[in-house]
Amino acid sequence: MHLRGFKPNALRMQRMLASVKAAGVADLQVLQAMAEVPREVFLAPTQAVHAYDDICLPIGEMQTISMPKVVARMTELLEVKSDAKLLEIGTGCGYQTAILCKLARRVFTVERLENLSKNAVLRLQALGINNFSAKVADGTLGWDIQAPFDGIIVTAAGDKVPDALVKQLKDNGKLVIPVGPNEQSQRLLRVTKMADNRLVTEDFGPVAFVPLIGEQGVEKVKASRRIG
Repeated sequence: MHLRGFKPNALRMQRMLASVKAAGVADLQVLQAMAEVPREVFLAPTQAVHAYDDICLPIGEMQTISMPKVVARMTELLEVKSDAKLLEIGTGCGYQTAILCKLARRVFTVERLENLSKNAVLRLQALGINNFSAKVADGTLGWDIQAPFDGIIVTAAGDKVPDALVKQLKDNGKLVIPVGPNEQSQRLLRVTKMADNRLVTEDFGPVAFVPLIGEQGVEKVKASRRIG
């Protein structure tokens, strides 16, 4: 598979970016990164016609690709700098990974489902995106050997912020994560780890994600699909 130089449908891309801007995302670097990533590449051919609609779409394994405005908002909250080293929990189809790779120096991404991880890696490499490392593991434990990270993004919700992820943040690093016991009560949080180890938590409103499965998350039997 070779997708380097693949160009997305210009009109559909413009419509998607307009929707993202209307949702309040203003970071020009985030918007440019999204403009450079063809969303249909991360979907089955039968879903390609809806690739630029602001909706969730299935990607297999009972998972979905998040709405563009959710991807954009969570990315914006990370405040990524060009020399950043990031950790992503929940590779999924690799779309969010691709956006992060456009912004950061290096991205480390963890996925618990082997098939999703394998296919995401193939898509990213086919697009010529190589500044990432991927593995199949329990994302709630992070990637300790590669820590610390400038930013961490989590695409599933636990009852609380995993301690392991907080410990793997650099001073002034940011963790963006949905937290809450169920889809009706989840909130999108940004946790900043200060130089004196204080944690500053900001709430950016309601979201709906599947349970964060793992040792510091929830039990596997409670999970269904990612809906964010």
